[in-house]
Amino acid sequence: MDIKTKELVDKGIMLPLMEEFYTIQGEGNHTGTAAYFIRVGGCDVGCHWCDVKESWNADLHLPTHADTIVNNAKKYAKTIVITGGEPLMWDMQYITTALQAQGLKTHIETSGAYPLSGQWNWICLSPKKTKMPLDEIYPEADELKMIIHNKSDFALAEAEAAKVSDKCTLYLQPEWSKKEKMTPLIVAYVMENPQWKISLQTHKYLNIP
Repeated sequence: MDIKTKELVDKGIMLPLMEEFYTIQGEGNHTGTAAYFIRVGGCDVGCHWCDVKESWNADLHLPTHADTIVNNAKKYAKTIVITGGEPLMWDMQYITTALQAQGLKTHIETSGAYPLSGQWNWICLSPKKTKMPLDEIYPEADELKMIIHNKSDFALAEAEAAKVSDKCTLYLQPEWSKKEKMTPLIVAYVMENPQWKISLQTHKYLNIP
């Protein structure tokens, strides 16, 4: 990467774009909503069950000008989801300002492990025990999505739920490879603890991106 490009990436004017696509939101509060996804490369959180490990190395993904990404996004949907990788490894201010200037809603899916940047209509916080969120993001989260991979994750979910504000919707989601085992446990848990809701990866059931 040349010096000029690196400067633009550091400012968030260019981003290591892995992929962008128009689809149906499959998880959490906005399940079933048509949305344009922007997947940014780069992540060091290191979830062993991550289904997009090819996103981890930002150097594999071509720096793309945020204006180009915005021009693509505005052709398709009013809801734009920025995900990763871990998008907060990069400065999100430039792209979110540009998206909102087009009248688009900006959503983010993040582990919260990096400082919050950008202007957001919806923040989905999905903490990972390998690299926990920074304290500053908890009061900003609109949605807490806890991935349940084993029974001990229920205790982690409760610990994380104690940190978010009352406005935050709470979700438990079975990790895909363990869904047959963990889904019945999640169903039982939510029935006993109705402050939680269930999130499923419906896009995988529908066989869409």
